[in-house]
Amino acid sequence: MTILRLTCFLAALAVLATGARAQISLTPPALQQPPADKPKPAERAPEKPAEKPKPPAPPVAAKKPAPAKAPPSAPSAPPPPPAANDPNADLVYGAYQRGQYKTAFDLASPRAQAGDPKAMAMLGQLYENAMGIRRDYDKAAIWYKRASEAGDREAMFALAMMRLAGRGGPVDKPEAVKLLASAAKLGEPKAAYNLALLYLDGQTLPQDLKRSAELLRMAADAGNPEAQYALATFYKEGTGVPKDPEKAVRLLQAAALADNVDAEVEYAIALYNGIGTPENKPAAVSLLRRAARQNSPIAQNRLAWLLYYGAGAPIDKVEGYKWHLVAKTAGKGDPKLDEKFADMPPEDRAKGEQAAKRWLGTIK
Repeated sequence: MTILRLTCFLAALAVLATGARAQISLTPPALQQPPADKPKPAERAPEKPAEKPKPPAPPVAAKKPAPAKAPPSAPSAPPPPPAANDPNADLVYGAYQRGQYKTAFDLASPRAQAGDPKAMAMLGQLYENAMGIRRDYDKAAIWYKRASEAGDREAMFALAMMRLAGRGGPVDKPEAVKLLASAAKLGEPKAAYNLALLYLDGQTLPQDLKRSAELLRMAADAGNPEAQYALATFYKEGTGVPKDPEKAVRLLQAAALADNVDAEVEYAIALYNGIGTPENKPAAVSLLRRAARQNSPIAQNRLAWLLYYGAGAPIDKVEGYKWHLVAKTAGKGDPKLDEKFADMPPEDRAKGEQAAKRWLGTIK
């Protein structure tokens, strides 16, 4: 079972936010007017003719494809550790954590037959993800359902995702919604996050931005990085909540610390422009480097601009050209950067191309 992808959130939010508001300037100091002025959000039209050209503004989110459908099958996150006073359950969980899935299955089976909800949920997960046994969605759904009826919130969430995907039975969105609501009420953050996306999307449920924000807050407070990033965008845009750049940045920071790559990019942009947080260009560049190394094309593109102009880091056109080429390979082309790097000496262009090929693994 997997979480509904954040693309659902991003696509729905794209409908709510205008194209102009969905952008924010990332202007190197070399392109600013007076050096003392901080870059400001590019919230309306393109730059005036009298101004020098600026790098394209990064979007609010790294991706904005069409709403995601039910997720494909993928290994789910490990179940929460059992109660400390249940040594037998600890054996099951310990075997699972060590990757001894057949042992976990053998240990969980008698406990599940005896009515242990955690063991039932474990069997559901093992059957669903073909861990130690052959994949069997029907059996997975049966065990998840039994665990759900016994009050296990993880099983409720897992079964809801199966119902949305039509695995182990036909697609049943009404039941999925009920299961997500029940699991969220019991404090399952992944359920709250996914239910928020359904309220935002407005297809399975009537669109309710305020309720979506409430559920995202529940999941964000529980430490879910996807929810933190989504709620940050709500606060940034004033969607379902009052607009609050400071809260948005705090949430972006939390999600970035949890290795949410899109949040790293957005937090870097906020730091660079000093929006909702004190300006810190070196920290912004550091975050963009980190996201670029995690294969974020937007981070790679923005980093290329900053290295070209030496904004927040020393000028390094060879490295900048490398990231520009890598981003182009991922579909993030930038004609303006093509023009900038066209004037590089041939030997520097060759170095950048070699570095890009090494990064992409096309040469050793």
